[in-house]
Amino acid sequence: MDQVKIQKISNTDLKSLQKLGKQTFHETFAETNTAKDMEKYLRKNFSEKQLTQEFNNPHSAFYCAVIDDKAVGYLKVNWLDAQTEPQDKQAFEIERIYVLKKFHGENVGKSLYNKAIQIAKNKKAKYVWLGVWEHNPRAIRFYQKNGFVIFDKHVFIVGEDEQTDLLMKLML
Repeated sequence: MDQVKIQKISNTDLKSLQKLGKQTFHETFAETNTAKDMEKYLRKNFSEKQLTQEFNNPHSAFYCAVIDDKAVGYLKVNWLDAQTEPQDKQAFEIERIYVLKKFHGENVGKSLYNKAIQIAKNKKAKYVWLGVWEHNPRAIRFYQKNGFVIFDKHVFIVGEDEQTDLLMKLML
């Protein structure tokens, strides 16, 4: 297996991003959500209109992890007014890091995470923050191992289901 390559996603890749986004979110959360809630979330949050709007925001960026010329995961980051929760101007958000299940343990998530931290440092961010579902211990451990601490929580809606995300931050 080749090493993980991280590439910026262009607007010509939006269809591929849509497919990858739906698949990775479904693989990650389908077992813990109803089919109806999952379908509603995927339809709304990964619609062509929604992804185009997110992609066209100048304060957001998408990156893809590629192994053997195949997209296996992706990253979405936000700064300034693109952040999903009000933070200060020097904050930097990792909104999404998702990896296809069969590539878990292959350093794909870590490579995407490292890219996010590099971008945050290049933008001279004071801290990086993110939301992680309170029932995702694997992700919580990963971020804690990398120095993140819980500082708050918020509601994250999947379909009709209100879930709690822990907000975590890493000072740079």
